Amino acid sequence: MDLYIYSDESGVFDKVHNEVFVFGGLIFLGKDSKNEWSRRYVAAENTIRSNGQYKKDEELKATSIRNKEKGKLYRSLNKTIKFGVIINEKRVLDRIFQSKKDKQRYLDYAYKIGLKKALEKLIEIGAFLSGEIERIHIYCDEHTTATNGRYELREGLEQEFKNGTYNFNYDKYFPPIFPSLKELNLHFCNSRTTTLVRAADIVANRIYHAAFERKFEQLEKIHFITLP
Repeated sequence: MDLYIYSDESGVFDKVHNEVFVFGGLIFLGKDSKNEWSRRYVAAENTIRSNGQYKKDEELKATSIRNKEKGKLYRSLNKTIKFGVIINEKRVLDRIFQSKKDKQRYLDYAYKIGLKKALEKLIEIGAFLSGEIERIHIYCDEHTTATNGRYELREGLEQEFKNGTYNFNYDKYFPPIFPSLKELNLHFCNSRTTTLVRAADIVANRIYHAAFERKFEQLEKIHFITLP
């Protein structure tokens, strides 16, 4: 079986002016599920456009639509598998923010660990068996990550999921969570043309506001972690 994962960010990773940075996303088990939810989300977007306030080709991003409409889009995803990472920026070491490379490495680590924890939880509750996953397709909203940064993220995800990792400090090997994984694909996409990345934008926005307002009860159906 293939896993399809769509994700986006919310917030600015800058601890001087911001308190929270968030990753949010959706996990689909198999191509049929992914396609079905894509159709449902487009239908939800079209319902919102039918009021005439938005142009037919206008992208419905969380930052450009009303709260009521964000709520409708979020509810259209009610039965999907959602995951998230909440970073409390005030607790992140100052040195992390001293270079773009260190910031990106930390964000890659946060994303990788958040996604891993969500997938491990799904295995634990019996959503699927770890040995039946052969391919993972990850779609992220495109941002300013350099090409070599994207390569490093892909390598880190593959190491975690396919090859396993080794902690030299504790002289301990952590086996991969998907021993039968044949392929991991990481794509950076334009949300305008990738329906479920737009859906991930709505999920990330919901997580961001719940975290910012300390209303974590709103996230009870989301597999999320907090860092550091």
